[in-house]
Amino acid sequence: MFDRLFRLFSKDIGIDLGTANTLVYVRGAGVVINEPSVVAINQKTNQVVAVGNEARRMVGRTPAHIVAIRPLVEGVISDFEVTEEMMKYFIRKVHDTRYSFLARPRVVIGIPSATTEVERRAVRDAAVSAGAREVYLVEEPMAGAIGIRMPVQEPIGNMIVDIGGGTTDIAVISLGGIVASRNIKTAGDKLNHDIIHFARDELKMLIGERTAEDIKIAIGSVWEGDEDLESPMRGRDLITGLPREIIVTSADIREAIMRSVKHIVTSIKATIEDTPPELVADIMHRGIVLVGGGALLRGLANIIERETRMPVRIADDPLVAVVRGTGVILEDLDMLRNVLLEHETEVVA
Repeated sequence: MFDRLFRLFSKDIGIDLGTANTLVYVRGAGVVINEPSVVAINQKTNQVVAVGNEARRMVGRTPAHIVAIRPLVEGVISDFEVTEEMMKYFIRKVHDTRYSFLARPRVVIGIPSATTEVERRAVRDAAVSAGAREVYLVEEPMAGAIGIRMPVQEPIGNMIVDIGGGTTDIAVISLGGIVASRNIKTAGDKLNHDIIHFARDELKMLIGERTAEDIKIAIGSVWEGDEDLESPMRGRDLITGLPREIIVTSADIREAIMRSVKHIVTSIKATIEDTPPELVADIMHRGIVLVGGGALLRGLANIIERETRMPVRIADDPLVAVVRGTGVILEDLDMLRNVLLEHETEVVA
């Protein structure tokens, strides 16, 4: 009886549980939530003050007893309880009705490849504790490939590079499985830290993560042929301790992040070296596809194309490729069950 009620008042959802942002897909409605993976905690009462966009606005602007934290580090849960609270918030937001207390949805969650069984168990447990009835896990590059309609079930080589906030996932997919892959911790957050270190070491200026990310988005480029853009950088002068503003250019940001970008490119080349020759031939014809927020970095596709000697393209709307893939899986769970990692069901009596 209860199971029938739960099914009646629940909406199946797909979640891209990212280090920087969490996106939620609702079956039949599409992508309905795209908010930062940030939770603000009142340390005096140990209560959640805000989640998502509201919590992100608090970063660097809170009194000492309120701390805005990101419960996922490099794609892995670092704080189980806070992750659980964050997932509860998103599930409740989807089921914003008087019967939300009866919501026990089926959930498909995208996680980085190469996660350990302990890390997968943490994601499953957090989802079940947050109210999920059934939890299915899928590797993010697989979900991304499905989200951009790659023929992952066919005997064809498909290569996808998912550049997120905490990790970069590189995978070659064929016949519903990952043939060769790399998962590295060099991604969007690392590029932000590179810019922070550049400002500190070269410009003698202290800036925050949010400022670094805004500058990366505004003028970041890794291709020398691109237009040289400019942006003001505001922070604290490390010598005088006073506020300071200087103008930085795309060339400055390129100098700051190039070492990390080369690491991503090297990892892509190493994955190609691990790929069977027949699938490499397919990739040479079909090309490499970039998804994730990092795919939007100016000139990145050009550098990868030059270094791999293969065509490279950025997927349409790369930010939502993974969560869209979880949605496709939800819509046709029986046909795509073989792409899932082993799943666990919470039986609600």
